[in-house]
Amino acid sequence: MNNLKTLAQAISFAAKKHKTQKRKGADEEPYINHPLEVLNLLTNVGNIEDYEILIAAVLHDTIEDTQTTKEEITKLFGENVCEMVLELTDDKSLPKAERKQLQIEHAPHISKGAKQIKLCDKISNIRDITENPPHDWSNKRRIEYIEWGEKVVAGLRGANENLENYFDELVVRAKHNLV
Repeated sequence: MNNLKTLAQAISFAAKKHKTQKRKGADEEPYINHPLEVLNLLTNVGNIEDYEILIAAVLHDTIEDTQTTKEEITKLFGENVCEMVLELTDDKSLPKAERKQLQIEHAPHISKGAKQIKLCDKISNIRDITENPPHDWSNKRRIEYIEWGEKVVAGLRGANENLENYFDELVVRAKHNLV
């Protein structure tokens, strides 16, 4: 398997799966920008070169937010990639508050690759709610989201110092801008 070709295939796959979705921010940017930002953070901040982690990053929301199955991911991208995607997939049948609590509880127990992806996911989401929040989000709600993100990231510590430092700096700036 050619890793670069497989990564390109994963990007194309994710773009097709997320093609009708928009981010929640006021500018409603295409959803695919989020997994691509996670990929960019992993490579350029986290210095990750493991293609399975990079591929899983691009696919991390496909099972949760599209009609993608774990069988599809496994067939196209392998069992290891699928396992990381599953570690990052919320059970949408549960109430939102329970899903958020489970993210906090599960964070310390996921694989190192999934932890690094989750760190980048939280960075991307906090940057979005700081710079381009949904219209109906008050500063209080944005701060609550950041504080919840800090609780999730507490369980990810030790996975990637560069990403953790980047997250910490982002949180300081975000809180400063919102207070």
